[in-house]
Amino acid sequence: MKVILLRDVPNLGREGDVKEVPAGYARNYLLPRGWVAPATPGALKALEAERMARGERMARQTEKATELAARLSEITLTFQAKAGPTGRLYGSITTADIARALSEQLGVTIDRRDIMSEPLRQVGPHTVPIRISHNVVAQVQVVLTAE
Repeated sequence: MKVILLRDVPNLGREGDVKEVPAGYARNYLLPRGWVAPATPGALKALEAERMARGERMARQTEKATELAARLSEITLTFQAKAGPTGRLYGSITTADIARALSEQLGVTIDRRDIMSEPLRQVGPHTVPIRISHNVVAQVQVVLTAE
C-alpha cells in the first residue's frame, strides 16, 4: 500500500515521503495514529503543491536573511566596560548585551541564542557570528574599550 508520511516515522522515512508499506502495517498501525495518509492521486497532487510552496517560502526567507546579513556586516558595535591593566574586563559582554544593542540600532529583534559567541572578556575588536537562518550567518564587528 502506498502512503504519504504526515510526520517523521522511525525506520520508515521523513515527513512528506511517499512509501510502499504492507497493507496491514498501514491499516492497523500507521493510519490509526495519524502518521500517514493513503497516497491517492489527489493527495499526491496536494503534496507536490505543498513542496512547491515550501520551496518558494524558503527562497523568500533566504533572500530576507541575506539582506539582513548585509546590513549586519556593516555595523560596528562599541561597548565600554571596566578593565584591568592587562585589558581583561572585570565583567563580560554577553550575547544578551549584543542582541540588545543590535535591536536598538537596527530595530530588528535578534535572539541571543542566535549569536554564536562566548561572552567577550578582552578589550579590543572581535568578530561575532550571528545565525540569521539555517543557512545564512552574518559577521558583526564588536569593539570593547576600557572605561
